[in-house]
Amino acid sequence: MRSVIDILDLTVQEIDSLIADAYCIITDPARYAHACDGKKLATLFFEPSTRTRMSFEAAMYELGGHVISMTDAASSSASKGESVADTVRAVSCYADIIAMRHPKEGAALVAANNAAVPVINAGDGGHCHPTQTLADLLTIHREKGGLGGLTVGLCGDLKFGRTVHSLINALSRYDGMRFVLISPEELKLPSYVKDAALKAKGIPYEQTTDLEKAMPSLDILYMTRVQRERFFNEEDYLRLKDSYILTPEKLKNAKNDLCIMHPLPRVNEISTEVDRDARACYFKQVYNGKIMRMALILKLLKEAAE
Repeated sequence: MRSVIDILDLTVQEIDSLIADAYCIITDPARYAHACDGKKLATLFFEPSTRTRMSFEAAMYELGGHVISMTDAASSSASKGESVADTVRAVSCYADIIAMRHPKEGAALVAANNAAVPVINAGDGGHCHPTQTLADLLTIHREKGGLGGLTVGLCGDLKFGRTVHSLINALSRYDGMRFVLISPEELKLPSYVKDAALKAKGIPYEQTTDLEKAMPSLDILYMTRVQRERFFNEEDYLRLKDSYILTPEKLKNAKNDLCIMHPLPRVNEISTEVDRDARACYFKQVYNGKIMRMALILKLLKEAAE
């Protein structure tokens, strides 16, 4: 049974095909309004979420399907000690496809290995968030006309940021990419991501703590939140949480066609004044995420039926 746990579970050709399907959905949504008639999506969220859960649910409804949800682990059988494996075995009896978020790295893989239906990883701890990456890729494609030959700046929490790790893994498979890694020393990109995605492929990158110095070279600026929930030490979080705050002043030397992205939720790392800038694309990402989840649900259900 095919599941998507990591963005690397999808080939470049499959990602390109999903993007092509997304353009078709955007152009002619009525054509897809009954594509999932009679199908059910189960959303299992063991960790708080607003956009991702609602995006999956909206995607399934817009395909004509139905949704059954677990949105609070405290009110589920997990609070009684039930394992993820047993939960998904049971839910597989109710649904045709599962979207799951869990705070523990690897939980989505456990789910996929035990479910009788496709599982989509909606985020597992600091590990992977493949559908956010699909949203990011569609956004970049729509704003830049393609996914190659770009300088991408990733700023903020590069250590724990699962969206950052997934995006680097995805974009490193396209030609002509260059990365600028902007973070405090304590939140630098982990070596295992750098080694596998960048160094092994000879992809140029630089590490810096200076956002404004890096700004003029960037085609994409991907801002991230310093995530309180990933810290074991509250003092470390408080010391680092305001490391980078994007303001109109800091964009003065940026390219006119810079694409400013953020996986959301935002705290204060992007000033609300930036929202009025035509280069702000983070709410476009939200819409694009729904569309790419529609395309992925269609793909996995089709494969499951074959």
